[in-house]
Amino acid sequence: MSRDDLGKVAVLLGGRSAERDISLQSGNAVLAALRRCGVDAHPFDPSEQPMQALVQQGFERVHIALHGRFGEDGTVQGALELMGLPYTGSGVLASALAMDKWRTKLVWEATGIRTPRHTLLTERSDFDAVAKELGLPLIVKPSREGSTIGLTKVEAVKDLPSAWRLAVRHDSLVLAEQFIEGIELTAPILGDTALPLVRIEPMHGLYDYEAKYVSDSTRYFCPSGLTAAEEDLIKVQAMEAHRILGCEGWGRVDVMLDKSRMPYFLEANTSPGMTSHSLVPMAASAAGISFDDLVMRILELAHVG
Repeated sequence: MSRDDLGKVAVLLGGRSAERDISLQSGNAVLAALRRCGVDAHPFDPSEQPMQALVQQGFERVHIALHGRFGEDGTVQGALELMGLPYTGSGVLASALAMDKWRTKLVWEATGIRTPRHTLLTERSDFDAVAKELGLPLIVKPSREGSTIGLTKVEAVKDLPSAWRLAVRHDSLVLAEQFIEGIELTAPILGDTALPLVRIEPMHGLYDYEAKYVSDSTRYFCPSGLTAAEEDLIKVQAMEAHRILGCEGWGRVDVMLDKSRMPYFLEANTSPGMTSHSLVPMAASAAGISFDDLVMRILELAHVG
């Protein structure tokens, strides 16, 4: 596809989710890459102007660099489909489903994809029973947020109510999840290909918001250091986990490898970060794909519906 065929491209960035700042970083990196490649690309922040302005301003294609709600959850995708504008990433249903970690797990469990044990928390939950069911430590997090916002690793039953209160500030649906101790991995996906796995080693044990976006002490390994057989198996399973949700275009599936080398799939991301700390560009680089080429390939996979 030639640059002229792409037409005038909007890079959706910012938005009004809790991940706005990260989206601005991703969007500006994508915008710069598209311009370096000769694409007629422009920033568009849906929190500052109505989506209908995309048509009024003559945009012909949209690169979504929004993260979290109102960008990664199917809402923007639905609006773009109504306007007939091709956009990057997954469609309405897959975006909404992947954004909801609880419902993602229900689909994965129903189709034989291994995921940590889990339950929903409310203020009326029997916290002692939850701890007994899932074991300690466990993870408490909003079901429909990204970037580990509102996430707590709970070591003691007495801390469960405060972890729930933190998570419920971000989402009425709060998930308690079995903590899997082991190797943290992510499986980036581009088109119909799983890119090399990235192994993540946060300095303080938990890959939270600080470790993802602020700290320079988090270590990333790509190649992952797994055996070829282990890596190939996880990549195949990650592609299936991505596909079964209806995801397409590109994305990322997060995985924990427990002490017995058993993979557990945590969540799928349909609009992953594209910042200096981001994992998809890291994996792409290991596969010989530059950042600019990655951005162009994602754009060329844009679709309507």
